[in-house]
Amino acid sequence: MTSDKPESQDIWLTDEQQDVWLDVWTMRIGLPARLDAQLKDAAGLSHFEYFTMAQISMAPDRRVRMSELAELSDMTLSHLSRVVTRLEKAGWVKRVPDPDDGRATVAVLTDTGWEKVQETAPGHVKEVRRLVFDDLTAEELKYLGSAMKKIVHRLDMSNKLPRV
Repeated sequence: MTSDKPESQDIWLTDEQQDVWLDVWTMRIGLPARLDAQLKDAAGLSHFEYFTMAQISMAPDRRVRMSELAELSDMTLSHLSRVVTRLEKAGWVKRVPDPDDGRATVAVLTDTGWEKVQETAPGHVKEVRRLVFDDLTAEELKYLGSAMKKIVHRLDMSNKLPRV
């Protein structure tokens, strides 16, 4: 006779899984907080503001639809709108109607915004390297990248990412 109930040991993480999970949790909380602190101190930007501007800066013609930007930055449209409003007030981003679809809005990085990204990027990249990459061997980086791709793929497949 088979039971539909899982074995009691199947519901718990192994010791190794528990250790890794705690490290993932700490990284999930600690890394954004440290990057946010570095960006605020060095450039007066939140991590969300910098990430938004960086994503626009990498788009063709430094323009991207707000809906695409929300997906790229894993923010709700309302949160992204608040972030972009702050960036507009600083003169770094502007919103314009999408020329291909008047119902959509495009975020455009201004020349001043591009200068801010270029000014901010070196310090941010230095901090990312220090916190994430400097202590990894080439082999560890390869394995971390492979593992992260699998986790991100699983999250994307679930299509239930919580938005901030």
